[in-house]
Amino acid sequence: MGGRRVFVTGLGLVSPHGEDPAEVFERICLGESAIRLVRSGVPELGTDVLLASIDFEPGDRISKADLIFMARAAQMAVVATRNALEDSGLLADGRGPEEAGVYMGCGLGGAEILQRSYSTYFERRSRRVRPTTVPLIMASGPASQVCMRFGIRGPAHTYSIACASSSVAIGEAFRSIRDGYSDVVIAGGAEAMLNDGSVAAWQAVGVIAKEHTDGAGASCRPFDLERTGLVLGEGAATLILESEERAAARGAELLAEIVGFGASSDAHKLTEPSVDGQELAMRKALEDAGVSADAVGYINAHATGTPAGDPVEIEAIKRVFGAAAQRVAVSSTKSMHGHLVGASGALECAITTLALHQSRIPPTAHLTVSDPACDLDCVATVGRDAPDLETALSNSFAFGGSNATLVLRRA
Repeated sequence: MGGRRVFVTGLGLVSPHGEDPAEVFERICLGESAIRLVRSGVPELGTDVLLASIDFEPGDRISKADLIFMARAAQMAVVATRNALEDSGLLADGRGPEEAGVYMGCGLGGAEILQRSYSTYFERRSRRVRPTTVPLIMASGPASQVCMRFGIRGPAHTYSIACASSSVAIGEAFRSIRDGYSDVVIAGGAEAMLNDGSVAAWQAVGVIAKEHTDGAGASCRPFDLERTGLVLGEGAATLILESEERAAARGAELLAEIVGFGASSDAHKLTEPSVDGQELAMRKALEDAGVSADAVGYINAHATGTPAGDPVEIEAIKRVFGAAAQRVAVSSTKSMHGHLVGASGALECAITTLALHQSRIPPTAHLTVSDPACDLDCVATVGRDAPDLETALSNSFAFGGSNATLVLRRA
């Protein structure tokens, strides 16, 4: 499809592996897991659960007065955005480009604030919850706080589409620049739902992984015969997207080019993935990019490590890529950073950007015995150099049947 070219010119992370993109990518390429066994809940109801949690403190990057109005996800979004603006060279006197748009994904918003307000009502028998509760629990909190903290006055949009949230946010930001509505956009996602109420709800769904005999860190095993489920993570990832003209005018470093976006709905079942829907999203993305399947060298898969989900994505890839499916590298970095839900697509798009920029393909960690149903090149255990890598996909497939695929090209 025609229109202006769109480039990634900055990355900002608050991730289970850290905040420095180069260091995060190096650890991921080495197959290092950030997953650990964490005690969750009050003593009488607590349990040990596998999580990719972050020891996050905003420190002096956010004032104490501002923190009062910011849930954990919003705090992470603000820090990740500051990191991205600094990385791109667009942070000046604590402010970003006023004309920028902000497109953020977030699944649940201030989950810990919601839990706290319920505790006040049901345990303390009081209706006197904090007056900041409503704005703190909004899924739009991260986008709003980014605008306020950095003086951004362009459109601020939030996409709350479960696990596809931030991939859709990036895709729509890409379209906004390509089609001439924006010149620069801050795009990404944030999620912090590792409070015990949310964790218990996810456990009730029956999709959470069990600890592996090789240890907690080896428990998320996409494509592996011994996989038992997903591991929840938290964090934020922000990408600075700019038009080719704007980036060139200021001499910005180009990390990767976003060239296509496709989305679809399964129209199937709430929590059961559909091959047809995933296939459609990938086909739409490739068509939008004007890229043939043969040109793709890497797919950062959505694969969460659930017994049902991983083979569906593999089958969808086979349908789209045909004979080329056997030549494309497919990996799931969730095996190391867990599933960040509303922020997962943004983190994985950032990782895909770095894969293209550094010509390296990250692995699926802990993949020791491949499931026969997942019989593609799933880059087991350790990453590899890929000097010829030019084009990559990043997949996000959500509960509710929403699917999103981004196509990126080496800059």
